[in-house]
Amino acid sequence: MIIIPAIDLIGGQCVRLRRGDYGTAEKVAADPFDTLDGFIAAGAEYLHIVDLDGAKSGIPSNDGLIREIIRRSSIPVEVGGGIRSYESAKTYIDAGCGRVIIGSAALHHPELVERLVNDFGDKIAVGIDSMHGRVKTSGWLEDSDAKTEELALRMESAGVKTMIFTDISRDGMLTGPDIEGLAKISAVLGGDTAVIASGGISCIDDIAKLAELDIYGAITGKAIYSGALDLAEAVTLTKSIKERKTKS
Repeated sequence: MIIIPAIDLIGGQCVRLRRGDYGTAEKVAADPFDTLDGFIAAGAEYLHIVDLDGAKSGIPSNDGLIREIIRRSSIPVEVGGGIRSYESAKTYIDAGCGRVIIGSAALHHPELVERLVNDFGDKIAVGIDSMHGRVKTSGWLEDSDAKTEELALRMESAGVKTMIFTDISRDGMLTGPDIEGLAKISAVLGGDTAVIASGGISCIDDIAKLAELDIYGAITGKAIYSGALDLAEAVTLTKSIKERKTKS
């Protein structure tokens, strides 16, 4: 498992929300480029960026800044938020994005996901954001009747190889990830689908529990910014667990 630190952007500023509530936006870092450098120095292998303005409006809003972050980064970057058209996804991919995350459009326009997967393969990931087992869209502002597992299986059938599961009720709350739910969704999906956990990570013990699930990655933001989790320590731990499992 790899640790994927997160940068969430509103108006070009690094922020964090609690449970997806835009009214709780809190600035957590002075500069996104310094933040990126710190993550790389700590050993991060991938960076997660969300354009929160774009997620809310449906149109990429911090894309210029994000493209510059991609350009400067020495590690791959995955980007989500407001990517609801072929052109928006292609723009980021052409800019060097490692993975483009399709969220709301995966539910409302699955044919777009199929087209993107056909053209860009594993550069397309799907983000499934849920509350109590139901998918939420449009920056977590709109409810739906879709069940998390059902959408995941539809996206797997469409050829998606990477899926990010965010438990909105835990996101930004430092209450611990939904280990049971993640184990269940990982079992439902085939072994070729990379599962990334997001929401609730609070400490190094949470990282250890997730690493034992054999999932691909874990996104963390609030825990790092608050000082509750040392990124370098988390990276070292996951590597040691991987080495132990490889030898056993």
